[in-house]
Amino acid sequence: MTDPVAPTSAAEPGPAATDSQVVVLAERTEPAKPPRVIAIANQKGGVGKTTTAINLGTALAAIGERVLVIDLDPQGNASTGLGIDRRNRRTSTYDVLTGEAPLREAIVATAVPRLSLAPSTMDLSGLELEIGQARDRAFRLRSAIAPINNGKHAGFGDFSYVLVDCPPSLNLLTVNAMAAAHAILVPLQCEFFALEGLSQLLQTVEQVKSTLNPDLTIHGIVLTMFDARNNLSNQVVADVREFMGRKVYDTIIPRNVRVSEAPSYGKPVLVYDLKCVGSEAYLRLATEIIQREKELRAS
Repeated sequence: MTDPVAPTSAAEPGPAATDSQVVVLAERTEPAKPPRVIAIANQKGGVGKTTTAINLGTALAAIGERVLVIDLDPQGNASTGLGIDRRNRRTSTYDVLTGEAPLREAIVATAVPRLSLAPSTMDLSGLELEIGQARDRAFRLRSAIAPINNGKHAGFGDFSYVLVDCPPSLNLLTVNAMAAAHAILVPLQCEFFALEGLSQLLQTVEQVKSTLNPDLTIHGIVLTMFDARNNLSNQVVADVREFMGRKVYDTIIPRNVRVSEAPSYGKPVLVYDLKCVGSEAYLRLATEIIQREKELRAS
């Protein structure tokens, strides 16, 4: 397995997070393969969306995938958790969605080889007021992602996965993510109201499918913050598996102090402590997602 904390090699160039220079490569001779776009969404806060985006992205990169995390939350926690200081977010997802800059200009490298980020700023909180009347308001992100692997400016290489970290609400930002995504990954905290919130999200997914993105699917539901000592956690796992069946991933993300500590150091937990149970869980989840992708392509 590739070591996620190893330094970037000369064979895999990528500009530093604070470097605005774009590496220009020769024009490709064959069509680029588009990335697989997965939106990480749940309208409830505190369920582990950003933690999952950061650490799943790192785990996918660690096993050889080239990943872009798009921070679509005005709070910018995914950007902070990947070590991108607010002063270095010169071009953000706000600029991309307002049409001021292409997505390529917003992308910065992280400390993790093969993992890049399009950071966000608080400006995103006013996006709905700015583009709410535009006819293409729900498709801004889809349009931005479409050419991501096609341009000559390919200093980051082609991405195989794009993970979109959504805000904790069902607003225009989340709708943009769902309209752009092939599938949705739903983090679900092992708590009493888990199924109630899930029902609301599933209704929104059906609305987006019927009006904006007929190919949208639920990739899977990942149970987070599981405490094996808590009877309620075990009951929630049983209830969700009964309700959603195979849509629930086998991997369960446990409560883990190291997972909670890592963002304060601007690091994914796989970089902060590769041996902890949280890191091991996200590596298993990444493997499971890739296996599901193979099954989907084969079907």
